[in-house]
Amino acid sequence: MPTPGHISKTLRRIAVALALGLLSGALPSGTRAAAAEPLTVFAAASLTDAMTQAGKVYERKTGAQVRFSFASSSTLARQIEAGAPADLYASANEKWMDWLETRGLVLAGTRTSPIANRLVLVAPENEKPPRGERIENLPALLGRQGRIAMGDPAHVPAGIYGKEALKSLGLWTALEPRLAAADNVRAALALVERGEAPYGIVYATDARIARVRVVEAFPDTAHTPITYPFALLKDGNAEQAGKFLAFLTSDEGLAIFERFGFRRN
Repeated sequence: MPTPGHISKTLRRIAVALALGLLSGALPSGTRAAAAEPLTVFAAASLTDAMTQAGKVYERKTGAQVRFSFASSSTLARQIEAGAPADLYASANEKWMDWLETRGLVLAGTRTSPIANRLVLVAPENEKPPRGERIENLPALLGRQGRIAMGDPAHVPAGIYGKEALKSLGLWTALEPRLAAADNVRAALALVERGEAPYGIVYATDARIARVRVVEAFPDTAHTPITYPFALLKDGNAEQAGKFLAFLTSDEGLAIFERFGFRRN
């Protein structure tokens, strides 16, 4: 099954709009929760600030309640598979949405990838940049003791992208033993903020809100495109989640993500 990145934007948006418009009539009444119940959204840690703001705007506009659980996309996907109650899932990569979809946990026709991000190398804000501070010189910059903070490349999307980028640039073999692998991208960012790691690989949007400086952005061609798939969950409150998803992917919703540094996909 092709991912949304392989489908034209126009067709994808039409498909999502049609699916959302038909949801309340297509579902048996027993699967619909009362409108007054809070909507539960599981979202990638890198979406914390933008999604929280979007939730506040949506609550003011509609009176609906939205509650969030933020963590690594992999952690959230596994929680959903284990039966954790959630209505909408927002992943930081296509892989973990694919993983849920193959297990029959995503509501068909509702998946869309409206936003994208970039990967950057960061360093503590108050440290003077050394000579030759470039991504290509990372092994030398780290010296004997330094470590590079990033999401665990075994499962954290930011770490997966980071590993791809370092391999593409011919740096992975030298840097793999120097990793400070974190449970999610915000945890990796915190290691750099506190000076516990001299460098870190995080999303551009995370660097904007932290006490770090951006050393350099990784080339977009060095890794898989960083897109964020959103979808309703099969066992969730599809009627209410569909309305929130429609808001998130509207011009008003996308403008919120753009204010936090995300790009429209």
